[in-house]
Amino acid sequence: MLRRTRAVARTMGRTALIAGTATAVAGHVGARQQARHGQQTSAAEPPPAQPAPIDVADELTKLANLRDRGILTEAEFEAQKARVLAF
Repeated sequence: MLRRTRAVARTMGRTALIAGTATAVAGHVGARQQARHGQQTSAAEPPPAQPAPIDVADELTKLANLRDRGILTEAEFEAQKARVLAF
């Protein structure tokens, strides 16, 4: 009976070792695949959109129109003009 108990214990130990190793390997492979997949999707995605360049003359014309209509004060117009010209 003692031999049978040792054999069962040895089989259980081997099974636990094999299962633990398989779990560890699967975890490493899964992490590697996720990292590779993450790199592939990020490379396939377009880069973030840059703001479209503004047409300075067009913007100044719009601001002058707003000033002339009384929507912008002279101070607001000068501040916005400085912002547009800073680009």
